[in-house]
Amino acid sequence: MATSVEKALALKNIAVVGLSKDSTKAAHTVPRYLQHQGYKIIPVNPFGGEELLGEKVYSKVSEIEGQVDLVVVFRPSAEVPQVVEDVLTRHDVQGIWLQEGITSSEAEVLAYERGLIFVQDKCTFKEHRKLNR
Repeated sequence: MATSVEKALALKNIAVVGLSKDSTKAAHTVPRYLQHQGYKIIPVNPFGGEELLGEKVYSKVSEIEGQVDLVVVFRPSAEVPQVVEDVLTRHDVQGIWLQEGITSSEAEVLAYERGLIFVQDKCTFKEHRKLNR
């Protein structure tokens, strides 16, 4: 049976909350890596400008036009419940992934109540590399 990580990484349209303009930060290099692996990356950053990684930037996940399968979060743990509440206004999202070092028991409960895949404190880059050696 597929793990939560495997199920999450099978989803192809990824909204990245906190995608950074700074090309030296993990919040930029990890989404760029995923984009190069064939994922559709949708940047979510209220301070991100018009475009990041060649894609239109949105202020919130709820404002994204088009399909969102997975939401990857690069924000401090304290901000996660607010992000997840916004995500839950959508009905197409199948999973929420909190990057390495980010955890939220409140977000975990919200995700599971909705039947969503939930991963926390793991790096999408590292997990993708492990599965695709």
